Amino acid sequence: MLPPTDKLAICFAHAAYRLHEQFSSLGTGINSFAVRDPETLAARVAEADVLVISGLWHDGLLDRAKKLRFVQAIGAGTDQFPREELAARGIRLASARGANYRAVAEHAMAFLLALGRRLPEARDNQTARLWRGMIGDSSQREDELGGKTLLIVGLGQIGGRLAQLAKAFDMRVIGLRRDPTAGHGAADAVHSIRELISLLPDADFVALTCPLTKETEKLINAEALARMKPCAHLVNVARGRVVDEPALVEALAAHRIAGAGIDVTAEEPLAANSPLWGMRQVLLTPHTAGETRRYEENVIEILRDNLGRLRRGEAQLRNLVV
Repeated sequence: MLPPTDKLAICFAHAAYRLHEQFSSLGTGINSFAVRDPETLAARVAEADVLVISGLWHDGLLDRAKKLRFVQAIGAGTDQFPREELAARGIRLASARGANYRAVAEHAMAFLLALGRRLPEARDNQTARLWRGMIGDSSQREDELGGKTLLIVGLGQIGGRLAQLAKAFDMRVIGLRRDPTAGHGAADAVHSIRELISLLPDADFVALTCPLTKETEKLINAEALARMKPCAHLVNVARGRVVDEPALVEALAAHRIAGAGIDVTAEEPLAANSPLWGMRQVLLTPHTAGETRRYEENVIEILRDNLGRLRRGEAQLRNLVV
């Protein structure tokens, strides 16, 4: 159970997000404070009953956080948290799944449009003040999405929304999910994720919207990339480690696939010497698919819901993990 409202302390730990400011403006009567770097977090985490955090987390905080009862992750992913250790200490954990599903789906759709319409190349030509002439080779021209096949790996909230957007462009959408009986939503068909290899040769675009688990780590490996069409594009808005990054670099360099839209990488920030930076057929964004002007508001809405449930002694939290 949480302490009374007037004795409760929430620590908002993030280098950039203005969660504390947004929460304070609501007049909840709850004491809260913000930390923006690891050193300040280590020094002040002992004051917190509730910790709202994502990238600043490290397991060494647990021995300092004697009062901690609840961790609200700022993002949908929670693979950085030691679930068994949290459970052993009686600390609850919930994700912010759903806070940015529309934004991430829109970002993935933007990748599809940008890659299909060759917008990275157009931007490069603009920078070079180059007016590209008409192209006789039709395979080198911009393309249309209508009639193309999109394979969505992970048909949850993000993948389901992406399917809706893709259908508006008259695409054929095939979804993969762990349990195909859970429904297909806007997708034309849904299959088990175990069928990935057999379905890859039919896809013009492969979009990764799945969580990172033991089963999905390096799911897109050399074998999977070899099964894709030479004219196909890979879009990753999931987690970087869902893709075998060296295998992807090799496939792109050898032109075994046409290109990639990448929002997440195996190590972040992406190393300055990564070949991905210099590949013209790659469109990179710095893990910003879920970031919008409304993100803090969306996370705090989930946090307040969970605080209410904890205060009422409910076992089931919104997006419960531990």
